[in-house]
Amino acid sequence: MFPFNLNKGDTIAIAATARKVTLAEIQPAITIFEQWGLTVKLADGLFETYHQFAGDDNKRVRSFQQLLDNDEVKAIVCARGGYGTVRIIDQLDFTHFSQRPKWIVGYSDITVLHSQLFKKFGIPSLHATMPINMQQHNADNESIESLRKVLFGEPISYSFSPHVLNRNGEAKGNLIGGNLSVLYSLLGSASDIDTKGCILFLEDLDEYLYHIDRMMINLKRNGKLKDLAGLIIGGMSDMKDNSIPFGKTAVEIIFEHVADCNYPIAFEFPLGHEKRNLAITLGEKYVLQVGNNCSIKKLQQID
Repeated sequence: MFPFNLNKGDTIAIAATARKVTLAEIQPAITIFEQWGLTVKLADGLFETYHQFAGDDNKRVRSFQQLLDNDEVKAIVCARGGYGTVRIIDQLDFTHFSQRPKWIVGYSDITVLHSQLFKKFGIPSLHATMPINMQQHNADNESIESLRKVLFGEPISYSFSPHVLNRNGEAKGNLIGGNLSVLYSLLGSASDIDTKGCILFLEDLDEYLYHIDRMMINLKRNGKLKDLAGLIIGGMSDMKDNSIPFGKTAVEIIFEHVADCNYPIAFEFPLGHEKRNLAITLGEKYVLQVGNNCSIKKLQQID
């Protein structure tokens, strides 16, 4: 089952599964969605606060469950990431949603939802910018426009610059992944994704370099890097180091742990915690081309 494309007049909802949010922070996004011809529904209790969360776990579960079960809502856009989605994932019931899927949109902590949908149901979801990023001071028009295109079913394909550590070649497979720290936290759980034959995408923010090394070693020891069709590395943003330097950048650390693999690898793809965060569906088949000209597009757009 695949989510349906949106049409003008459809209703989308803004929800918060993790960190708290204010109306002022998402008002620009509401205005943009309405300019697209959509009706915007705010999740019940969207602006509640419980310490750093958008309400306590029970309230966030009830609020998100209502949207999963509401057939009038054609897409659920997560307001922001932060931390907290993993605290509620096992309390959510996707039975109705799996029969009438809709787009679930977000990145970072929303990797929990992306992984759950792919692992349990094989339902695609949308890795894309969120309302918190659509304020005037941090909005990227290309990222916002790419979100609109995917939601409304317009074809997308992206070209990007070669990187010195890229491994050239062509990969075909389901695109999966998201935030490295979140994927690391899901290992061994019911949301742990099977990467075999897939194009794995990784990005991260504000991590110590030795944490990146530890997480990559764990992925490798769990067999997550062995049988990939390809690997895409997005933004590795605002990395931190110790007083005694680790000695390698995040990109160099990642490359070290896949150096003995033979699949195509593309570094610094414009996805993740960067201003330019292009929308792309996870759980769908793509063709990745890595060479002098690098690109990715849906397989169905080529066939």
